[in-house]
Amino acid sequence: MDNNQEKDILGKVRNIEIKSKRLSQNIFAGQYHSAFRGSGMTFSEVREYQFGDDIRNIDWNVTARFHHPYVKVFEEERELTLMLMIDVSSSLDFGTHTMMKRDKVTEIAATLAFSAIQNNDKVGVIFFSDRIEKYIPPKKGRKHILYIIREMLGFKPESNRTDISMALRFMMKIMKRQCTVFLLSDFYDRNSFKDDLLLANHKFEIMAVQVYDQRAYQMPDIGLVRTYDAETEEEAWLDTSDKRVRTLYRDMWLKSNAELTDVFKKCNVRHVSIATSDDYVKKLMALFDKK
Repeated sequence: MDNNQEKDILGKVRNIEIKSKRLSQNIFAGQYHSAFRGSGMTFSEVREYQFGDDIRNIDWNVTARFHHPYVKVFEEERELTLMLMIDVSSSLDFGTHTMMKRDKVTEIAATLAFSAIQNNDKVGVIFFSDRIEKYIPPKKGRKHILYIIREMLGFKPESNRTDISMALRFMMKIMKRQCTVFLLSDFYDRNSFKDDLLLANHKFEIMAVQVYDQRAYQMPDIGLVRTYDAETEEEAWLDTSDKRVRTLYRDMWLKSNAELTDVFKKCNVRHVSIATSDDYVKKLMALFDKK
């Protein structure tokens, strides 16, 4: 990487940090904090026993001292581990509005990461295509988050394709403790990942964020167009002046998206679809409110 590329990436990192920190601090505020369960319970205080309290929580030392039953009060541990599973396959290199799908994924992931460190949580990342491209173990702190953002901006995957099942199996293998997982992808995967998603959501708390561009289903009337599949490297020519072609193109996307939504529902996975032109903050807040 030359000096100009280095400066360009550092500038992008800084811009994303400013925007995502503002969003995580001022807009999400308590939404992130309250949306996700902690990993266990921690001792908080003792109080006098009340009818209906669990006798297993009686603090016998305090009870003996005051000759009256006292119970331990616990509160949920707020420290979480947030895992970001980020699709880096070639289909993300597409966009027709202000940004590519890959750029949208990066902003969303950065905002989630800064929200996590505001809550003193650990953040880890799995970059995947049809292989595990890179794994960053969970850690805390701003320096760690900036390293993650830098990697997201400059990362060059070895493979073009997508295998979500493989990525989910890897995540289940390496993560031994409870964590919250955000799966960020356009879900352009020709293979079924339903079984592995169902299994992963039993073990962890999975949330799916689908990023798409509206041209995925709205083809303009601009005549003969060469299309290119970035994952398979297949080319085809489409006559967009033919209304039947445009309708077929739309219907294929709508059918595929309905099937994807059905998979999420059957796996009991909370999900949200975000276009490259969408305000992703509102969409994420709605996702948190589904809790």
